[in-house]
Amino acid sequence: MPQVKAQAWLLLLHQIPPNPPYFRAKVLRRLNQLGALAIKNSAYVLPETDETLEDAQWVRSEIEQEGGEAWLFRTEILGGISSDALREAFRESRSKEYKQLIHIAKELLHSLGQETLDAGHHESERRKLKRRFDEVRAIDFFEAPGREELETIMEAIDRKLHTPALQSAAKPGLNDLSGKTWVTRRGVKVDRISTAWFIRRFIDAGATLRFVDPDQYAHTEGEIRFDMFEGEFTHEGDLCTFEALLRHLKMKDAALDAMAEIVHDIDLKDEKYQRPETMGISAMISGLIALHSSDEQRIEEGSRLLDAAYAALRRSST
Repeated sequence: MPQVKAQAWLLLLHQIPPNPPYFRAKVLRRLNQLGALAIKNSAYVLPETDETLEDAQWVRSEIEQEGGEAWLFRTEILGGISSDALREAFRESRSKEYKQLIHIAKELLHSLGQETLDAGHHESERRKLKRRFDEVRAIDFFEAPGREELETIMEAIDRKLHTPALQSAAKPGLNDLSGKTWVTRRGVKVDRISTAWFIRRFIDAGATLRFVDPDQYAHTEGEIRFDMFEGEFTHEGDLCTFEALLRHLKMKDAALDAMAEIVHDIDLKDEKYQRPETMGISAMISGLIALHSSDEQRIEEGSRLLDAAYAALRRSST
């Protein structure tokens, strides 16, 4: 049986001089920003990646430049604690931070319905929250609990803040959907994966997809936005994007209706339809998201899964 490669870890040990007095606090703050886990006084560990290795080398260099000493090791655990336990310690640290941000996000979402605060204040708070979320997500090495919940709340804030009264951009006519570039947010998940599959299978097999940072994106003619702020196709009331697009096309297909119900429950997590297929498809979508960081790869692999699910639903509906 082939051996499973052990998790490689980076271990940073340091000895910091008492002067200047601020430098110890500066190093600690920097290590916290990198997501390093303290296992003993002056001993910090990180999972090894190209990024964490470069970051740890910079910290070691900074310590030495200030007259201290630092040693950086690549290591694996042989006793005393398991890699699984260490990974769980990282998850616990990030989960605490997600919990704090979820509380802030829920308060912001609630405040969006209050007219006493202007849109500029809300947008400023959203940007601060997103910046902090991005910082925590960047050091969430092992998919800590709370991440998906926070992402869902952030998406709700974005939709409510940027699409007042749930009014999306004017939808193009049914004859104007081919030959267009379809634009959505980076980091696609079930609703965007499913919508992209639907577009390429039922609307335009050669459709071009673009994945963008919403804060940097500027809409141009010939592009159709989906699951985005002010998008031509996005959430409408309690409908996810997949459902909204399907309703717009007025297609009579029992299997597609069933697909929409499955996507709805996975995306909105409200257990509205509770189809028996939902749990299995949800687990497989989560798996391919964990496996692939590329949006195109997620859609390619997700489309195979959705093709199979659609075929099975068509068979069961006849």
